[in-house]
Amino acid sequence: MAKITLEHVEKVYSGGVKALDDLSLDVKDGEFMVLVGPSGCGKSTALRSIAGLEEITAGKITIGDRVVNDLPPKDRDIAMVFQNYALYPHMTVEQNLAFGLQLRKTPKDEIKRRVGEAAKMLGLEQYLKRKPAALSGGQRQRVAMGRAIVREPQAFLMDEPLSNLDAKLRVSMRASLNQLHDRLGVTTVYVTHDQVEAMTLGHRVCVLRDGRLQQVDTPQTLFEKPVNLFVAGFIGSPAMNFVTADLTRDDGPAVAFAGYRLSVPPEEIDNSPGLSNYFGKKVILGIRPSDFEDASLGDGNWGKMQVTTNVTEELGSEIHVIFTIDAPPVEHASITEAAKSDEGDDETVAALIGGKTLWTARVSARSRVRPGQPIELGVDTHNLQFFDPDSGLSIGHPAAIASAAEPEPVD
Repeated sequence: MAKITLEHVEKVYSGGVKALDDLSLDVKDGEFMVLVGPSGCGKSTALRSIAGLEEITAGKITIGDRVVNDLPPKDRDIAMVFQNYALYPHMTVEQNLAFGLQLRKTPKDEIKRRVGEAAKMLGLEQYLKRKPAALSGGQRQRVAMGRAIVREPQAFLMDEPLSNLDAKLRVSMRASLNQLHDRLGVTTVYVTHDQVEAMTLGHRVCVLRDGRLQQVDTPQTLFEKPVNLFVAGFIGSPAMNFVTADLTRDDGPAVAFAGYRLSVPPEEIDNSPGLSNYFGKKVILGIRPSDFEDASLGDGNWGKMQVTTNVTEELGSEIHVIFTIDAPPVEHASITEAAKSDEGDDETVAALIGGKTLWTARVSARSRVRPGQPIELGVDTHNLQFFDPDSGLSIGHPAAIASAAEPEPVD
């Protein structure tokens, strides 16, 4: 096992495109670190740089106690698992597992021991004599992981290894990965675009944007205390709701937007250093869908919003209530990029709702809410999020305060 450290790492491609921009990250010995971010954020480049498949332009990468900048991949003592299984089709499972060890002139008895242990660990013992064509997608991915395990490396590097599997199989493979890591305790860096994978697998999650580190923390902390609009909008599904609001203190602290007024608990003002400086000013307000409830079922002390339901999505355990508020969508580059999908932008949705803002609330499955009908929603105002409209930083977040105090980088 080994600690992995990236210090001020940069990767610049021809044409001046920066894939990694001053990236510094510490992955602890035995930690499961997940890299997430939208397409093109640099997460796969970071992983390939650790592996030695990409030559970095500047900075330093350390694995264990060795600086590996100039070492070829085979000498870095790491094992990679890719999105495509990359199995040899003419070899059996047993031969696929053993092949890398044979190349390294590992003794036959040692190869047999390692292959046997990996096969038992992954439930592959009955498939050892089969070829990849006779295996399911999940079985092939287990073989690919087994090939990495038999290496007994200092670190595993995994590049979206579950993305080719169907939804049900991904769930079981996530559980298998968790159990594997608990048993092996090997330092793991894992790249995914699926935040459910990130939140369920990672001891810590590193959020990247345009090759720059936005925030690295435990999944729950990222969800509850995002450092900026980008992290707030990217982490969480359904995504956080945003609106530009006025922070007022008439009859007690409150936020006013689109005809609504929500009281802000005084302790929340005290717990967010600098938020009191925004009284009488605009802030970007963020409310998670999970901080709503049908008011008839929720806490009577919560704030209230009377809305008209556009669409309901009944998911069995909960209902998503989709509605509009009479305020234009917040225009901020961080929100736009966090909401990006591989299919394109959301201009069509914006046109359909006529310049209003589409919000989502998650309510109990016991709610009687119906499309086209009014509903009173309760809002847990203890969990309101406040962001500076210019910088996009979370108001009062310690990391945001530190970031705001740093001088702007000079290109």
